Amino acid sequence: MSFLFNSYALVRPALFSLDAETAHELTLRSLQKSYDCRLTRGLLHDQPGQPVRLMGLDVRNPVGLAAGLDKNGAHIDALGNLGFGFIEVGTVTPKPQPGNPKPRMYRLPRAQALINRLGFNNRGLATFIENVKGSQWRAQGGILGLNIGKNANTPIAHAVDDYLLGLEGVYPHADYVTVNISSPNTRDLRSLQGQDELAGLLGPLQEKRKALADQHGRLVPLVVKIAPDLSTEQIDVIADALPRYEIDGVIATNTTLSRDGVQGLPHAHEAGGLSGPPVHALSLAVIARLRQQLGNSLAIIGVGGITTGQQAQEKIAAGADVVQLYTGLIYRGPALIDECVRALS
Repeated sequence: MSFLFNSYALVRPALFSLDAETAHELTLRSLQKSYDCRLTRGLLHDQPGQPVRLMGLDVRNPVGLAAGLDKNGAHIDALGNLGFGFIEVGTVTPKPQPGNPKPRMYRLPRAQALINRLGFNNRGLATFIENVKGSQWRAQGGILGLNIGKNANTPIAHAVDDYLLGLEGVYPHADYVTVNISSPNTRDLRSLQGQDELAGLLGPLQEKRKALADQHGRLVPLVVKIAPDLSTEQIDVIADALPRYEIDGVIATNTTLSRDGVQGLPHAHEAGGLSGPPVHALSLAVIARLRQQLGNSLAIIGVGGITTGQQAQEKIAAGADVVQLYTGLIYRGPALIDECVRALS
């Protein structure tokens, strides 16, 4: 594993010389090639384990991959081989869509942050499901979350139709399903976090899940991913709604629209969601409030701004059960996974 860690430190300057999205795609292709080659795959070994129970699932360790890195579910096995306890892929929409115009991803190295306005770019539900079915991660004991969203051209008033299609499509292939209502890059999506809008979405999803559970003979946990830019009152509305609709967990949080902590940095003015350390404190506040309101009734997955093992510990201390990584991997590489697992063990 040290070979991989040292290799990333060597190649990162070259990757950072490229456009952020180009580097992202190149990294995934290179990781896949390394995994497909048995010799280089054998250079990796299992990370130190710390088994945890999450929503009735046995997870190898409490450090997961956040959705967004592998939108099409095309690299599940390669990513899982890095030592994650669980993997989440997507966001997938019912129909393929290109996302927003390029360029749409920017690095802010001084803050170890990213701004993206990708806009749920993906190849659609049919391709996503085929990719997931072709992976071996679940068969090998890995936990897989599948993240669903709505198409950009679906009116917000009909968003529930897209989520129902997504839930039905991914249900047989998921260990848990995440309902993403918090991306800032799809118009009006965050309005689904309102009280009436949540009821109009979660009620039908609850009924659909019951029917799917009867059909497939198992109840797949349902998770909602929320934004960091919420008032205490808005968090309380969400905390009140989730148990009522038998939601099993909440992911706190997605990217932020705030630019606190990055003012004056190159690209700080770009539209989109900000991720990385500037989100950490916002995420902690949301996690703490959720735990206060929910008690131990729901699982909380803490994500946003983890670039050190200590920050992973802070997420758990605030009330999260497990954590997820994304932007920290861009700056730290796979070594961050190992550091966080050890910090939480």
